[in-house]
Amino acid sequence: MQYTNYIIFIPVVLAVAYAAYLMLWLKRQPKGSEKMQEISKAIRIGARAYLNRQYRTVAIVAIVLFVIIWLVFQNWVLGIGFLLGGILSALAGYIGLNVSVTSNSKTTQAAHTGLGEAMSVAFRAGSVTGFLVVALGLLGVAGFYLLTGQDATALIGFGFGASLISVFARLGGGIFTKAADVGTDLVGKVEAGIPEDDPRNPGVIADNVGDNVGDCAGMAADLFETYAVTLTAALLLGAALLTGQQVFFPLVIGGLAIVASVVGTLFVRLGKKKGIMHALYKGLGASVIVSAGLFYLAAQQFFPENLWSMYISTLIGLAVTVLMVLVTDYYTAKKYRPVQSISKASESGHGTNIIMGLSVGMESTFLPILIIAAGIISSYILANVYGVALAATAMLSVAGIIVAIDSFGPVTDNAGGIAEMSDAPEEVRKVTDSLDAVGNTTKAVTKGYAIASAGLAALALFAGFTQEVATRFELPDFSALRGFFDITNPFVLVGLLIGASIPYLFSSIAMKSVGKAAGAIVDEIRRQFREIKGIMDGTQKPDYGKAVDIVTKAALKEMIIPALLPVFFILVVGLGTKLVADLAITNPYVGASFTPGTVIAAQALGGLLIGVILSGLFVAISMTSGGAAWDNGKKYIEDGNFGGKGSDAHKAAVTGDTVGDPYKDTAGPAINPLIKVIMILALLIVPLL
Repeated sequence: MQYTNYIIFIPVVLAVAYAAYLMLWLKRQPKGSEKMQEISKAIRIGARAYLNRQYRTVAIVAIVLFVIIWLVFQNWVLGIGFLLGGILSALAGYIGLNVSVTSNSKTTQAAHTGLGEAMSVAFRAGSVTGFLVVALGLLGVAGFYLLTGQDATALIGFGFGASLISVFARLGGGIFTKAADVGTDLVGKVEAGIPEDDPRNPGVIADNVGDNVGDCAGMAADLFETYAVTLTAALLLGAALLTGQQVFFPLVIGGLAIVASVVGTLFVRLGKKKGIMHALYKGLGASVIVSAGLFYLAAQQFFPENLWSMYISTLIGLAVTVLMVLVTDYYTAKKYRPVQSISKASESGHGTNIIMGLSVGMESTFLPILIIAAGIISSYILANVYGVALAATAMLSVAGIIVAIDSFGPVTDNAGGIAEMSDAPEEVRKVTDSLDAVGNTTKAVTKGYAIASAGLAALALFAGFTQEVATRFELPDFSALRGFFDITNPFVLVGLLIGASIPYLFSSIAMKSVGKAAGAIVDEIRRQFREIKGIMDGTQKPDYGKAVDIVTKAALKEMIIPALLPVFFILVVGLGTKLVADLAITNPYVGASFTPGTVIAAQALGGLLIGVILSGLFVAISMTSGGAAWDNGKKYIEDGNFGGKGSDAHKAAVTGDTVGDPYKDTAGPAINPLIKVIMILALLIVPLL
């Protein structure tokens, strides 16, 4: 036990120490000119104000749910786990955001020196977020698991807390960032005819704030939650299937991968060809290779009799990571066919741009689904459902370097905005533009990774759900439930259909919310242009704070209903089915000690979970990859292709990007935590059935 604890907790200390070192290094970097610092301060104040207000709103919901959990389940450990998961998830996002908003002007200043220096500042800022996510995730799950006497079911509360924060962070941040982006562009670029990131636009600071609250704080909370619930699922299955030290193997994988990710960051440096994406991929590749070596040593110690089955399952998870990154890069990077086809279609007009963008989004689901399916089948053949859980754990174990690559995006995006607004020299703008273009791709790539990991994690959680059902029905294990979720059973089928509809309804509400919030900021920007006469000639400053405040209120108002949607459906399908079925239906599947409604509710709930996984993966991938392809299709034209900036093709591409923005940054990414919060909730209410 003591030996295992060292492997788990020493890497946590290493990750925190490394993040602290990076924060001190970043603190010593020059902040730039007074103008740059002024803009950075405005972004920082707006981002902190939004996040503080968001967490106050979520805290009210969390306290209400904590009381309900305590009263309904009569289990204070479950309630404490719920609060702890929520607090750590929020903390990961909050710290990461603060580092990001203090490093944007420093990246702009470093761009005066050169591309390598600017990239180093941005990546190190992102690395702080990445390593704090995995450190807090592993510390929270492992620490809580040990403190509760290895009570795996207590971790369900922890996972629910993390999932709740993640849904709110993804939704609220996504609504904010896209409402600000769309509203600012519609009035600034389209109506007023001024460039992007022009300081005369009243919404420009809100736009830059949105990059941080959506792609930094939102992604941090999202991957923290995915990391935590994946470990939870693996521990739940391990507790049912394994004995002794073997149960701790997923936690050991997490610890070893932290060490590998720290090593990987040392490989992130520009080569002779100055390839930014290549430099980031070198770091990811090194992390994966070192992880593979360390996982072999661990599997040798924990599973000497089943070494290759367990070890290859972890390699499958790492392989899925690499393949998802490459496939998402293909569908979202400017140098490949999908993005260029959208740019080409823009020559024909707005309609053809939209048609081609939708086509690319749909096409982008096929290869990722094949990769996920191959990962599931191969790991299942090797080690049954525990093999799938190990593959998911291995995939999430490298989240440290993945989040670092993702958080690189909002830092470089802000750096480009600050360079534009502070009238930086043209050569500085070229550096920040290069970084920003790569940042757009990294954000898309990491979303693809997050969604694929959600698919594997959800399957592991579904196995945990079936194990919990088998335990409640006093069956030996979940294999005794074979045929229980038969699709010819009308209750399973109806549950599946309802589950498949949830991601569509959720996405619809999220997209509508972006439209409403964008409308609010459009009205405000128009008002300022109309009433503050000196904005356009530069003699008067816009009221940036007012625009930030308006979009903050709109985003927080709009996030509540879609975030609580999974709670509603789980309760209606689970408990509602039980109540109705108990009235009139008999089911001979299990003994007379259980009511027919109990069995039917479990079957309907299982169908619901399967439906959410199936449609959720397709909708999320098509939205995130398609939206990113629309965005980079516009940027490809802005590089001088198909007429360049100001051409008819460019105007059509701007329309496509406006549609793609809420696809890739609001609805699509938020489906990831939606899937897992439904899974965790299903696990939570099994005892109530």
